[in-house]
Amino acid sequence: MKAPERITISMDEDTARLFRKLRDELGVSQSEMMREALKFYSRHRGIFESVEDRKLYTHAEMLSAGEHVILDIDHWLLFLRFIDTHPDAEAFWEKHKDVCKAHAEQFRHRLYNADVILKRLEACNLFKLSKTSESEYTLILSSDLSKKFVRTEVEEILRGMGFAVEIKEDFGKIRVKLLH
Repeated sequence: MKAPERITISMDEDTARLFRKLRDELGVSQSEMMREALKFYSRHRGIFESVEDRKLYTHAEMLSAGEHVILDIDHWLLFLRFIDTHPDAEAFWEKHKDVCKAHAEQFRHRLYNADVILKRLEACNLFKLSKTSESEYTLILSSDLSKKFVRTEVEEILRGMGFAVEIKEDFGKIRVKLLH
């Protein structure tokens, strides 16, 4: 049997501390931990290369808490079309505002700023976010059908957190300006 290949690596103090902590928590040898870490990275490398760290963390946090679902875009648009044509659509929009106000309260306790909130909503695939200045954002929509939902969501959450905002709609986007 061929002898295993030995590799020596250097670590800075913080990395070495993290390495020892994980090794002890997992109860495995250093070699086993490195083998598993390399296998994990190899299997999931595409995710790490294609998604920014913060967005990946946000997805994991939202899904693991059980308060969010992954929904096919066609289903999402189907729901929005149904709501638009439903005779009691206004009741939906009032309930949507209530949910947004509850989110504003949660986010206020977490001390989120407007930037964090908009990036979190972007992680839900409600829009693509473009920051145009320190206080201005453009939300690029995947469908015009989602405009009312997204505008209500952003407006109610930001205002519910105490932000003064000006919101303007374009054909496929929403512009958000923080006033102070």
